[in-house]
Amino acid sequence: MLLLASSSPCLSLPSVSHLHYHLPSSFPCPSLHLSFPSQATPLRLHTPPPLSCSLNSSSSVEQSASLSQMQNSLLYSRAYWVTESLIAWNVDVANGFSCHLFGSKNASLTIANGQIEGEDLRVELQKDRAGLPSNVLEKFPHIRGYKAFKLSSTLDVKSLLKSQLAVAIYDSDDKCSNCTGLQLPGVLDELFSYNGPLGALYSEEAVSLYLWAPTAQAVRAYIYKDPSGDDPIEIVCLEEENGVWRTKGPKSWEHCYYVYEVCVYHHSTLRVEKCYANDPYARGVSSDGRRTFLLNLDSDELKPEGWDHLANGKPTIHCFTDISLYEMHIRDFSATDLSVQPAFRGGYLAFTLQDSAGVLHLKRLSSAGISHVHLLPTFQFAGVDDQKENWRFVDTSILESFPPDSDQQQALITAIQNFDGYNWGYNPVLWGVPKGSYASNPNGPYRTIEFRKMVKALNHIGLRVVLDVVYNHLQGSGPSDEHSVLDKIVPGYYLRRNRDGFIENSTCINNTASEHFMVERLILDDLVHWALNYKIDGFRFDLMGHIMKRTMVKAKTALHSLTKEKDGVDGSSIYIYGEGWDFGEVAKNGRGINASQFNLPGTQIGSFNDRIRDAILGGSPFGNPLQQGFVTGLLLQPNGHDHGTEENAKSMLAASMDHIQIGMAANLRDFVLTNSKGEEVKGSEILTYDGTPVAYASCPIETINYVSAHDNETLFDIVSLKTPMDITVTERCRINHLATSIIALSQGIPFFHSGDEILRSKSLDRDSYNSGDWFNRLDFTYNSNNWGVGLPPQEKNEKSWPLIKPRLANPSFKPQKIDILAAMENFLNLLRIRYSSPLFRLKTANAIQQRVSFHNTGPSWFCGVIVMSIEDGHDGFPGLSQLDPIYSFIVVVINASPKEASFVSPALQSRSLQLHPIQVSSSDEVVKSSRYEASSGCFVVPQRTTAVFVEPRKT
Repeated sequence: MLLLASSSPCLSLPSVSHLHYHLPSSFPCPSLHLSFPSQATPLRLHTPPPLSCSLNSSSSVEQSASLSQMQNSLLYSRAYWVTESLIAWNVDVANGFSCHLFGSKNASLTIANGQIEGEDLRVELQKDRAGLPSNVLEKFPHIRGYKAFKLSSTLDVKSLLKSQLAVAIYDSDDKCSNCTGLQLPGVLDELFSYNGPLGALYSEEAVSLYLWAPTAQAVRAYIYKDPSGDDPIEIVCLEEENGVWRTKGPKSWEHCYYVYEVCVYHHSTLRVEKCYANDPYARGVSSDGRRTFLLNLDSDELKPEGWDHLANGKPTIHCFTDISLYEMHIRDFSATDLSVQPAFRGGYLAFTLQDSAGVLHLKRLSSAGISHVHLLPTFQFAGVDDQKENWRFVDTSILESFPPDSDQQQALITAIQNFDGYNWGYNPVLWGVPKGSYASNPNGPYRTIEFRKMVKALNHIGLRVVLDVVYNHLQGSGPSDEHSVLDKIVPGYYLRRNRDGFIENSTCINNTASEHFMVERLILDDLVHWALNYKIDGFRFDLMGHIMKRTMVKAKTALHSLTKEKDGVDGSSIYIYGEGWDFGEVAKNGRGINASQFNLPGTQIGSFNDRIRDAILGGSPFGNPLQQGFVTGLLLQPNGHDHGTEENAKSMLAASMDHIQIGMAANLRDFVLTNSKGEEVKGSEILTYDGTPVAYASCPIETINYVSAHDNETLFDIVSLKTPMDITVTERCRINHLATSIIALSQGIPFFHSGDEILRSKSLDRDSYNSGDWFNRLDFTYNSNNWGVGLPPQEKNEKSWPLIKPRLANPSFKPQKIDILAAMENFLNLLRIRYSSPLFRLKTANAIQQRVSFHNTGPSWFCGVIVMSIEDGHDGFPGLSQLDPIYSFIVVVINASPKEASFVSPALQSRSLQLHPIQVSSSDEVVKSSRYEASSGCFVVPQRTTAVFVEPRKT
């Protein structure tokens, strides 16, 4: 990092103890995983240490403690400057007491002898008996009940906001009795909200830089010719206009690198700091991540052939209900694929090959119906060095020499896990830059060119591309963290803070605050950037519930406003969805109306349906791993776990079936279902174990049905944990397929984790975010599913090792190639069945209510069997319209029982139903024995089988 001469406009001030924050030991949401480089100091959220106080020698211990506590108060920010004329603070001002605002441009405020000293300005505030206005409470609901204090209209507020600030209560003896710092986002939004250019702009003659930094005292740009080393070729002072710093440089700056030096007061250190940061709107970065690369994304040299017209060649998507999602990590796709040349493995360019094992696999999925590949984070994240020469490896031949239940593999992998090439990437540093470790060269324009080639290649094999975006938090904060960007430029603004002024960490670390105008703007700008410059087809929002609903609706509007004619992108085909979990400081609209499951209906934004996942598998990712569910043997094939009495297990199974059936009806809140008690109830009236409604969606595209994802164990692994030890691997494979079939044949949008279709295992690792290639391997040659490659890493799995070890040691648990091939064919057949009829992809809630029915319901329900019918109309006849030219009626029978099931339905008598031709021609001999008797309405379906019966139209 470049150190500046003393002539800098920034001041050198005495240091104080830094605040640190501590990651919570447990995390309530199945999505976020972070790791720190070894040189990073662990963060802890503790009361700040005392600062030095000036005390008289005759002071009592009580006075000393009081003054020490008072001095510490400057480390807190418990007051909120909410508008230009109002400050909110949760204090009472007694008669004879007064409230004052203090400011020090040099950050010299201290407390001595009951007085605040070092100020440039002291202004008395007046209590506003009208209280905080409604617009303030709408923006900051968590400060409802705070007192309002008025500022003088003569104050130069914009200049004052560049200073260290504090408010204090003084008693009648003019002694300070209470003081605190201020949080500024409210007033910054009111005075400095900005919609003009930001980042680097290019013209034929110049390169212009724009940086929003209204609290900065000075900003300079250091221009470098190369990505590392050397002195800057130029140091430029930016000029400020209403909070935006700007400069114009020569065209020769293009393809150079730059770093901002921001001189700004930082609340975490109580100092005016020189912060060195990348541009928040960076579009390229050096291999070490320390310099922003100046590249013009409109340059023809960065575009693959035909790039500008790619929108015309994208796979057709008529309606969002036609989407099927396939989640994949870029490195997983090819890191161990020997059919990919070594230079391409684990990177963007592996997707551009035509005949690698992985690409051939994707082609098979695409031809069967998968429409979108969802890529785990691809932006610039921490945790993986972009410079591959710095990576460490473990010899795989050594790993292969250990027994399948050994702890040696994980010991060797975790020893290098922060120095290898692997991480899921939920550690965002720069949202708008492609990750360098996936490029052949992390410097220069290569990551941009190769990312575009990847998108184009996937589109050309029939797959649209979804990016996993992580706008809910950032990896770095503070003035010196190498991964900190936004918190160096406008400290205390971009990151959400609690009532004491410390950063909220409920997402795991450094929560962002989309309720602030310029945070929301950065998110919206970034989404449009990826859609325009990389022609992305969809976005999955990590921990979407921590983002405001307003932001998500604006995001959808901004994306859908893009057109082929104007932008070269059909924005109306961009689908957005995410994790609508409601927890932490945002829970129950604690920071405004957030994008949680129950707030999203009506937006046509999708959210993950965890209810159907838990009902199918049993329990939850945070409960006992042996708790069984619908497909894993609850009641019907106990595994020894205590599920209570038989009657209790039966009640649990009945509830699971209700949850699954409402999920198969797209989890619609108004879908009417006859529940297991015989009551006609809406989906929103069916409750989970904690009393929360199961259903929340208002239309099918608001529901993402899934049974597994990158988080938690793979589908095959969780099935292997929850099922009895003594069943065969063939039975486990059928259960894997059974679970997948429920997702594939449900209304709403199905979501599959890469490898579900080939029995993927991570050796029972429940959290493989940093477990290296070894535990995350995908084998598209179908020779292995990666089961039994050692005990999974100790950090996240040790408490389950006693359950895991005997399973890994048992050779009968490991599928053979014939099992993997059968699983793949069965999965492809499920997709083909889904896309064989539009009845599986109904577009509206009304259509689902009118056409979808469930038949094994009420108090006389048959254990372990779900029977769903979908009805179509007939052209020229009143009633339902005709949607399917081939089939007029479909029945899906799901038998989760370990025994053959016979189910009789009088409502389904005398129909011309036959087994779906795709299942008739499949190699699954078990499903072929499924049959229907028209005279009785009886369906006979083998054990652990989903059979689809169709009624062809009469010609």
